[in-house]
Amino acid sequence: MSADCGVIGLAVMGQNLALNVESRGYTVAVYNRTRARTEEFIGKSGAGKNIIASYSLAEFVASLAVPRKIIMMVKAGGPTDAVLQQLFPLLSPKDIVIDGGNAHYLDTERRIEEAKEYDLRYLGSGTSGGEEGALHGPAIMAGGDADGYRQVEEILTKIAAVGPEGPCCAYFGPGSSGHYVKMVHNGIEYAIMETIAEAYDLMSRGLGMSAQEMADVFGEWNNGDLSSYLFEITEEILRRVDPETGNPLVEMILDQAAQKGTGKWSTQSALDIGSPSPTIAMAVFARVISALKEERVRAHRVLSGPDGQMDVDRAQFLQDLFEAVQITVLSAYAQGFRQLQDASRERGYDLDLAEVARVWMAGCIIRARSLTGMATAFRNDPKLPLLLLVDPFRGVWEEGQDGLRRVIGQAHAHGIPIPTIDSAIDFVDGYRSARLPANMIQAQRDFFGAHTYKRIDKEGVFHTKWEEK
Repeated sequence: MSADCGVIGLAVMGQNLALNVESRGYTVAVYNRTRARTEEFIGKSGAGKNIIASYSLAEFVASLAVPRKIIMMVKAGGPTDAVLQQLFPLLSPKDIVIDGGNAHYLDTERRIEEAKEYDLRYLGSGTSGGEEGALHGPAIMAGGDADGYRQVEEILTKIAAVGPEGPCCAYFGPGSSGHYVKMVHNGIEYAIMETIAEAYDLMSRGLGMSAQEMADVFGEWNNGDLSSYLFEITEEILRRVDPETGNPLVEMILDQAAQKGTGKWSTQSALDIGSPSPTIAMAVFARVISALKEERVRAHRVLSGPDGQMDVDRAQFLQDLFEAVQITVLSAYAQGFRQLQDASRERGYDLDLAEVARVWMAGCIIRARSLTGMATAFRNDPKLPLLLLVDPFRGVWEEGQDGLRRVIGQAHAHGIPIPTIDSAIDFVDGYRSARLPANMIQAQRDFFGAHTYKRIDKEGVFHTKWEEK
């Protein structure tokens, strides 16, 4: 019996993806570098299913129907390269390899070229949704060999989550487009998570609210315009009680946020291509600062600041906070889509941003009700430079900016850091400013480096000898 599809890598994501594929009526071959993990999988969750276990890559390749369709769920970086180095020579021309991990897009570009040397069809496919998504339906963002995608489209579409506009799976374009879209997805994810954390801090430290009271607020927000997966799980987190202490479990968790690099990659690429994504960048830096726990504890004893407790009308502040959070979340999406647009132009992806929004509607971590309106906005204007320029998103800004400004004022007055919320107002205020003080920067650059400048009253490039009297 030959398998229809193969999965390499049997950590939880790989196991769940293999089970997902098998549940759609396919026979699946599986392989993991360590034999014990394969045996455990076959003996437990994979038992009695149409799954063929292999204990060497050669055996795995031989078990697949031609052209072979292989999904790799291997740790990004060196481990992926190590597997591909062994796998490529075993395959036949036109076989299809899909990297479903969080690969850096430049690694994907390199691997595509390496696959061409063996006449293989290589796809970089971002897969979002965590363990549950892998099992029940992730969002799949594919890029690379177009012919290869057509041959695996049926399988990928069947295992994907189904959103309000169909299966959340799409081919986005050549090269590393799929992994680039997933990378920016993760950047937006960082920004939304940090925004939620800042709102939690303002309610907890600033208003002195209990975990249950905050859960009620996040639940209310999730039932309205902020309806999304991340707000949904925030309510659940706040309601969970630690069985050992009786305290809210979230309060027993150390305040150090880890990261695997995708948010950082998104920010690095934004800087490389000159795309303004400050809210995503500040979310990354917030995690960096959180990691400095021992330094922060020492600094707390040395550096003074205002008391975090706010004396405000709670109901009014919570309304203002809702507006601040809504604008900041929208700003994160807007910056992410803008970065995709800039990268598409820079790297020749030819991305359809409406299709990106459609694929993010279900299965993925940043799924949200508002993505339906975003897809509509980009269908109406595929070259829309920023979501905030059109309704209903322009209306969110117009109606909520006063509340956003009040929240920022209170946070700064009471010494509570809000890097993403802060960045959102600076981003929009900068974007809507017909004139910025960059003229001073250009004058300074010309003064010390003769970098020249342009004038507002005539064409040409100019240089002033500033030190001449």
